[in-house]
Amino acid sequence: MSFAFDAYFSPVDTDWLEESFFTADSSYLASVVVTHRQQFPDLEGKTLALFGVPESEYFPQTGIHSAPDVLRRCLYRLYRISGDLQAVDLGNLIPGKTTEDTYSAMAEVCAELQSKGITPVVLGGSRDLLYGQYLAFEKSLQPIELLALDARFHLGESPPEDEAAVDPRSVLMRIITHKPTHLFNYTNLGYQTYLNNPDEVQMIGRLLFDAMRLGDLRAAPEEAEPAIRIADLMYVDASCIRLSDMPGNPDSTPSGLFSHELCQLTRYAGLNEKLKSIGFYSYDPLCDKQLLGAETLAQAIWYFLEGHAHRSFDVPRKNQMHHIRYVTTLNSGNHSIVFYKSRKTGRWWMEIASPAQPGSNKERGMLIPCSYADYRTATRGEMPDRWWRYHQKHGKVD
Repeated sequence: MSFAFDAYFSPVDTDWLEESFFTADSSYLASVVVTHRQQFPDLEGKTLALFGVPESEYFPQTGIHSAPDVLRRCLYRLYRISGDLQAVDLGNLIPGKTTEDTYSAMAEVCAELQSKGITPVVLGGSRDLLYGQYLAFEKSLQPIELLALDARFHLGESPPEDEAAVDPRSVLMRIITHKPTHLFNYTNLGYQTYLNNPDEVQMIGRLLFDAMRLGDLRAAPEEAEPAIRIADLMYVDASCIRLSDMPGNPDSTPSGLFSHELCQLTRYAGLNEKLKSIGFYSYDPLCDKQLLGAETLAQAIWYFLEGHAHRSFDVPRKNQMHHIRYVTTLNSGNHSIVFYKSRKTGRWWMEIASPAQPGSNKERGMLIPCSYADYRTATRGEMPDRWWRYHQKHGKVD
């Protein structure tokens, strides 16, 4: 029995956009994203599916529930993307009777899309919807790499097991404590230390999670690319953007990412062939009278779509014709690290030993994304931090 996608979504109201924007000869993005207007779109051959979730359980006095429609108004007025963009807009998810129902519906839709090789792009909605995105991975039984562009960690307090709704202030804790867990790693890019409880910062370290402070991220955004390239699930919280570029979030501060920096990072995300789901959350149109914040997020989404349309699929395979192989030896002499560089894109990977399969004594070679800086560190005989952190998680460091 086929999955009834149309039962989950309401059509997109496009009265705010002229019909000419949707014609085949139009130069605008609206003409290349097949949008659920009168008829539900065909998913055959599609690789991306946008949908809105107008949910704001914890923020009833805000306009956050209208965020998906406002973001579309700015997104579809941007010009079309060169490249092979096979995208649909499914419309807005019909909220359930309870917030828990909405999470379940999100999980079912995202899981079904992912099973078809289609990447969901969620337009939120409040941050707690990330939990619904995460639940989509339950049946895969694969370890999940979660990546956040967020000013805060949102660990909060451990929620009661019988609590249905998820407090946006503790959504990460809810994911960590969810049973069974498939979360292998969490990476935060752009956190602001003074906005996070020191106990939470220490907890991130104890859990062997990864975090990159805002200053470090802004100084070397290319060092964030390998972390983005390994992510399975990613979300962008509007609070990671500085107030001057994001008035549409009450938690934005004078510090944060500039809009062009955010666009660079979301383009990296689009290029990630491993990414299975991405969400954009915490935008409130009531705080954004001139729609400057909506324009910022719309451009970030545009760059994600543009990256997705230009994926290179250059992960090293058995045939290394398109990669250069480098072997380094650490000063201790106990470890050698093999690196691969793509001749096509210049991206780097390093090969490390991962735990043996059950019933086997042989370790497997595994490739993880890295940067040129990691290779340079290894050529000096030093252990790259990325290599060390991975082995710490597996208890494999000698």
